[in-house]
Amino acid sequence: RVPHGHWQTTTFLAGLRHDRIVAPLVLEGAIDGPTFLAWVEQFLAPTLEPGDIVVADNLGSHKVAGVREAIEAQGASTLFLPSYSPDLNPIEQLFAKLKALIRGLAPRTREALLNAIGSIIEQVSATECANYLAHAGYGRSA
Repeated sequence: RVPHGHWQTTTFLAGLRHDRIVAPLVLEGAIDGPTFLAWVEQFLAPTLEPGDIVVADNLGSHKVAGVREAIEAQGASTLFLPSYSPDLNPIEQLFAKLKALIRGLAPRTREALLNAIGSIIEQVSATECANYLAHAGYGRSA
């Protein structure tokens, strides 16, 4: 267990395609608009293809100026989900699995946490990605 009172907020950003995880990034602290925009521009947008749909919840940082434009510049579009609907966001299932596995591993250092995240993400199969999307109502399971 991590000693009481000695935790820090860590943010994990990633995109979920039907066959893989893209643009993974781990940040110290909570996400804000400028940081999210930089991630979209530098990491997510280069992975997008014309016709892709980026599903986003209503977190304020997802709606800052420039995010939609960076996505649309790649020929993709943005779908903002209704409030309080994490069941419609397929990546939430991946995040839940990631958190559960990390809790089980109980990394005690930042390096151990980063290694755990990397190891878990590398093990996510194309079938698992497709199933996350299907479970949220996008396409069908593999």
